[in-house]
Amino acid sequence: MSTTRPYPPGDLGPEPGGAGASAAVPTGQIRRLRLAGTRGAVARARDFAREALNDWGWLPAATADQRAAAEDVLLVVSELVTNACLHAEGPEELRLRCAAKVLRLEVSDLGAGSPAPRSPHRPGRPGGHGMFIVQRLCLDWGVVRNADGAGKTVWAELAAPS
Repeated sequence: MSTTRPYPPGDLGPEPGGAGASAAVPTGQIRRLRLAGTRGAVARARDFAREALNDWGWLPAATADQRAAAEDVLLVVSELVTNACLHAEGPEELRLRCAAKVLRLEVSDLGAGSPAPRSPHRPGRPGGHGMFIVQRLCLDWGVVRNADGAGKTVWAELAAPS
């Protein structure tokens, strides 16, 4: 897990403004999808994220870099929700937060464990690659325990397409 942020998890830091800020990126928007007890949670989460990316102008992508950024978001959503399905009694909720330069993904669950990339990473073996993928694709990621002690939120941040 990365701890390179100059501000605490959940705080996206100061919003960039002024020169260079893109007017096309809707900042401060949050989308929520309740996943508790649903079937097909991974597919639903991907479809929900794809719809948000369309609404926010990430899709359809005009360039290969923009398409890759959107595909990275969909892959990370799939990995985080799959991890909650396999290791944490299923996901409770998916949250997407759009800021000017960062998209934050959050998956909450009631599980007690903490995700971590397998060490050492063994690319030739099946399974165990999810958090390694998240770590490689994201600017930062981490885990925040729920205040009441039941469960956690796994979050990941990806750069907005340029």
